[in-house]
Formats: sequence, C-alpha cells, structure tokens
Amino acid sequence: MLCRGATWPLVHRNLRPIMFSPIYFDHNATAPLDPRVLEAMLPYLTRQYGNASSRHEYGRAARRAMDEARQQVAAAVGAHPTEVVFTSGGSEANNFFIKGAAALLPKGIVAVSAIEHPCVREPARQLIRSAWRVREIAVDADCRVASADFSAALAERPALISIMLANNETGAVQDVARFAAQAKATLAKPADAWFHTDAVQAFGRVPVDFRALNILGVHAMTLSAHKIGGPKGAGALILDKRVELQPLIAGGGHERGLRSGTENVAAIVGFGLAAELAVIDLQTRRAALEVLRAGLEAGVSAMGAHVFAAKADRLANTSYFAFADIDGETLVGRLDRAGFAVAAGAACSSANPGPSHVLLAMGVAPELARGAIRVSLGMQNTQQQVRDFLAVLATALDGLGWMRQSGKQPLPGLAGFSGTNQHCLQGGLQRDGCVATLN
Repeated sequence: MLCRGATWPLVHRNLRPIMFSPIYFDHNATAPLDPRVLEAMLPYLTRQYGNASSRHEYGRAARRAMDEARQQVAAAVGAHPTEVVFTSGGSEANNFFIKGAAALLPKGIVAVSAIEHPCVREPARQLIRSAWRVREIAVDADCRVASADFSAALAERPALISIMLANNETGAVQDVARFAAQAKATLAKPADAWFHTDAVQAFGRVPVDFRALNILGVHAMTLSAHKIGGPKGAGALILDKRVELQPLIAGGGHERGLRSGTENVAAIVGFGLAAELAVIDLQTRRAALEVLRAGLEAGVSAMGAHVFAAKADRLANTSYFAFADIDGETLVGRLDRAGFAVAAGAACSSANPGPSHVLLAMGVAPELARGAIRVSLGMQNTQQQVRDFLAVLATALDGLGWMRQSGKQPLPGLAGFSGTNQHCLQGGLQRDGCVATLN
C-alpha cells in the first residue's frame, strides 16, 4: 500500500514505504536555483522591467544591473568585463564561437575532442557543408584527451580547436592549459589557431581562470548560469578581443554588435550573482562532495559496478557507472519511481537513446555503455541520502536479477564514508513524500 500523496509505485514486492522527499542526484543536468539568486532577480521581473537599451531611467536602471552582472561574471573567472558576451546559454555560446569564427577564417580544419558536448560536435560537423574538415581528437580509457593524438592533430594545422574543461558525463577534467600552451608553441603565431574551451560543467566545481588560460593560448571560454545555481536562459562567451566572430543573430547591435536581441535582464542579474557565489568556499564544497562520492562509489563498486574514468582527475560531484547486462534506462526508471533522480548519460542527449558517444570514444563496449548511470551530486545532498540510494539501487538490481547473476550482496557496506568528514555535510531526509526501501 502506498503512502498518501505518493506518485510512484513500489519497485519490489518486498519493499516497505518510508516517508521522504524525492532526492535530486542530477546536478550536471541543471542545478536548483539558489534562493539568493531568485531574490536578486525578482525586481527585474516585476518593478524594474525596463529595456536596457532605453534612454530613460527604467532603461538606465536595467543597464546598471547588467553592467554589475558583467563585472561579477568577469571577476569570477579572471576576465575583463569587456570580454564577457552574454548569450542565452552554453549551447548558443559554443555555436557562436565555432560558426562565428569559421565564417571569417579561410576554410580549414576544426579540431575537437571526441568527448565534446553535442553543442560543440554538431556545429563543428555542420562546417563540413562549408568545405571545412573535422578532426576528432582521441581520448584514453579514462576520458582524458590523448596527448599523442593532440600532437598529431596539431601537425595538421587546425584553424579552430575546442577542448572542454570538464566532461559533463564522466566529470573528467582536461589539461586545457597544457594543450593550449602546446598549440601556441607549435603553431607559428597565436592567430594561426583560435583555441576554445567549454567550461560549462567545470565552472563552480574547479577553479577557472580565463586570464591565466588566455596567456597560455586559450582565446574563448563558454559558461552557463543554470549549472551553478543561476537561471536557465543565461550564459556567456568569454572572448579575447583579438578574436573576430561573425554574429549568429543580426539586429540592433546589442553586446557590442556581437549578439543582437533585447537582453534578458533578470536572467543576467541572476547569472551575475550565481557566478559570484560559485567561487566562494569552492575548496570546502569540493571536499564535501568528494566525501559523498567516495561513499557512493564504495557502495556501487561493492555491487559490481564498473566506474568510468575512475583514474582521471574528475569533478568531485560526478560519478558515472554501469552494471553489465543491465539496461541504464530501465534502471533509471526504477530509481525514479523509487524517488531518486539520476541520469542515463547526458540530459542534453536524451533524445538520442543510443550508447554514449563519450563512452564509445573511451573504448567502452556498446553493451556496457548502454547501462551507464550518471549520479551528479550537489551541496544539499547528504550521506544519509547516498545510503538510501544504495539500498534502493541494490533492491532494483535484485529485481532485475543482477544480484543473483553476480553473486553480490544486496546491501553493500559504506566504507567510503569517514566520520572525520561529518562537519562538511549538513542535513538529512525530509519526510514529506513517499519512497520504497528494503524491509
């Protein structure tokens, strides 16, 4: 019998219901809007509704708010405010750089890593219709860009290069600084190749310093608000002023003529504050998330999971794993009905249900890749929530026959949790919903 108000069924006949809210473990898809960000946005959704291009006080107030947000975003990533071009999000910013740069360069080669987000891979592929050639840079089994193949790609003298700072599926962090420096040293002049990095997943989870990267040879960087507790619909391209781009959107000449269209002032204000908050106590937050992930991965490993990119330097909040012969979509559905929101790969690729292109690039067998589950944690998650997740996961696997096939115990130990790290974590379960767990 389900609890009153429950909206999902029990996942196993031997489960009994206990009360708590659905748990969100999908922060790489989007993060909850920070209440402080919402509060900052509200005046620009109600009283301060002016167009930032208008000459009267309503417009001037909107422009001042945008200027402050631009300064906040720039300060958070070590850029100058004039290098911040606001967009509608990461996808637009990535398309803007690749298509905008290619439009003003002689036809050539665009080199992108094999693990890039679709909003980098697809615009790069679209350039083929304009006589460009795409060179994919290989990665190793732990999702790290292969140094030898990067060197081989440079030998082909690409005009555009894009390597993400952190992968959205595995969390693997790339050594973009080293690759940019190598590109700058190998190619005769800085203008011989424009180097871009997609920092959407990295920002707010690892230190990001555009000025340091720019000195080494990075010319453009993409950011997004909704991954860091800001609103959906706001992002930015941080752009070296030496780089010329053809605008994707023509019109009134907003954003210094680079991105026309009436600015979304409320979202930009929210982005500014979210960026400022994202770099506060970054190391403390990383340490807390590492504790949670260690406990999670100790549990899933004890059940027989294969953890992807385990040897790589990863984002502290991200774990990507699979169980042989278990379909990922089926398992995600069972976990969802049990009250846990996780992902089968990347949310932006959910319309393409085939195996992850990231895992295939890593050399993972397609049958294992189809079972991939991504858990991406946030600061509101707790050790108790991870323990409950592991219990429900074990029961879901048991219902799919995994425990009997593998000989694993249905309830793994949680050796990854350390009492010395308890001070990093706050809170517990909110018992106002309904979920299934073990008898």
